[in-house]
Amino acid sequence: MDTRTDAKPGRSPKQDRSRATRQRLLEAAVACLAERGWAGSTVSVVAERAGVSRGAAQHHFPTREDLFTAAVEYVAEERSTALRALFPDGAADRRAVVTALVDLYTGPLFRAALHLWVAASNEEQLRARVTELEAHVGRETHRIAVDLLGADEARPGVRESVQGLLDMARGLGLANLLTDDTARRARVVAQWGALLEEALG
Repeated sequence: MDTRTDAKPGRSPKQDRSRATRQRLLEAAVACLAERGWAGSTVSVVAERAGVSRGAAQHHFPTREDLFTAAVEYVAEERSTALRALFPDGAADRRAVVTALVDLYTGPLFRAALHLWVAASNEEQLRARVTELEAHVGRETHRIAVDLLGADEARPGVRESVQGLLDMARGLGLANLLTDDTARRARVVAQWGALLEEALG
């Protein structure tokens, strides 16, 4: 993720520095969640990783909930951006699309999202925001997958086949949390690619 902030007309150097600090804090929060989980991701830990003081962190995000609610929004946007960037020219080879989607679900952004889900199950202030954003990301992911696969959802079973792919990718992402599942995952992804070719026509 690129933390550079280019000066723009109408913004002062102080505003640019503030935006850069906020960006570093959000990226550090996501990285901490992916590596340490919710329990190990305090404001102090995030501030240290971002290279700023705890006071500077609290200037931008007065509470831990403020910081990680903003991180939820940041992760959701980054996941959407990563999805849109997969194949900028639109529909592509279906097996390549399957592989790319699974790679997203087994990468650090999804790992951070999983930790946010777990945290949200116990943190009332996070739950509503995480649920809302995940629903948005889920709808967008499905729409983008349909476009990339060139799938015609008017045909019976096509919508379910695409959703099955996304559910499978999510499951592989969960499995990858505990062990390096690369070899088995490659075989599963290859088989799903073949199944989708048949199901989508």
